[in-house]
Amino acid sequence: MTQVTAPQQSGIMLSETALNQVKSLRDKQGKDFCLRVGVRQGGCSGMSYMMDFEDTSKISPQDEVFDYDGFKIVCDRKSLLYLYGLMLDYSDAMIGGGFQFTNPNANQTCGCGKSFGV
Repeated sequence: MTQVTAPQQSGIMLSETALNQVKSLRDKQGKDFCLRVGVRQGGCSGMSYMMDFEDTSKISPQDEVFDYDGFKIVCDRKSLLYLYGLMLDYSDAMIGGGFQFTNPNANQTCGCGKSFGV
């Protein structure tokens, strides 16, 4: 795992590698997006992670915002109940690469790492 870049408050943590990757992906979009992270019902373990870029104008007062050197990660409060303490990392390995979620709230996780159960 790479070094953690943590915001002033706890909640969702991001490794340096993951931060660099999301900034790179955002820059390819050509807009100053934030990264929305959340959960939804589904996946092989009951709940699945979701993340996507979103215009910062869509951040609502009900969202929690985590700032990483000017890059914002946004999470709705309901999802944060399941994601508090989440570590988001990134690997560029040819096998098993991509974003990796380490969730201290998960009792079980799927083999693909993209879904979990509580």
